Amino acid sequence: MHLTIFPDKKSLAEAAATQAVRIIREAIAAHGCARIIAATGASQFEFLDKLTKVRDIAWERVEMFHLDEYIGIPAEHPASFRRYLRERLIEKTGIKCYHLLDAERDPEGAIAQVAAEIRKAPIDVCFVGVGENGHLAFNDPPADFETEEAYIIVELDEACRRQQLGEGWFANLDEVPRRAISMTVRQILKSKQIICVVPDARKADAVAKCFQGEVSPLAPASILRTHENAVVYLDKDSARLLGPGATEARAG
Repeated sequence: MHLTIFPDKKSLAEAAATQAVRIIREAIAAHGCARIIAATGASQFEFLDKLTKVRDIAWERVEMFHLDEYIGIPAEHPASFRRYLRERLIEKTGIKCYHLLDAERDPEGAIAQVAAEIRKAPIDVCFVGVGENGHLAFNDPPADFETEEAYIIVELDEACRRQQLGEGWFANLDEVPRRAISMTVRQILKSKQIICVVPDARKADAVAKCFQGEVSPLAPASILRTHENAVVYLDKDSARLLGPGATEARAG
């Protein structure tokens, strides 16, 4: 894993998008398509905006997978990650092959369907963020580092639910679902490359715990330190609690 720190969200997003574009183009050139996993949430806004403005990508050769989704949320709900990905990635690029998690009525069925597809070939690049509680996808602490399932149903902790409320996706805490489908930690780590985009001061505590403390299920995103080709993009605000040498941090 490698940490990179930028002055602001704009320069962070530009750098992360530049790497993403290169990986996608190289994958298409090498084997005719690129398989990607897309993250959602407020932290990804600038990154996805930069990425989708790149016009000379053969998006019709990109196959996209969904990282996580609330259970019981309709596709058109303002907080739906299916809606988010349609509006912020699919419709802007013209991606034709995508696998979204429809967890409204049959979460187990959605897991079976998308898991079967994701196992067909390696993932070229996975886009992720880090939650305010250190979560990776919706794997809240203590995260399951052992399951080999591609997706699991998880219980969302209060810190995670309060983050969703704070980002403006829901009117009150009672509206925030208590369960979700999440891609598992081990499935994320199977990706050839990982781009982790983590801006904003509200993520500083989680960044310090995950990338300077121990690799632990109590700091789920710390597991990225075990991946040779993971790059974590921070801005000065999210990196403000990191001490000297944090960019060299690795799991033993």
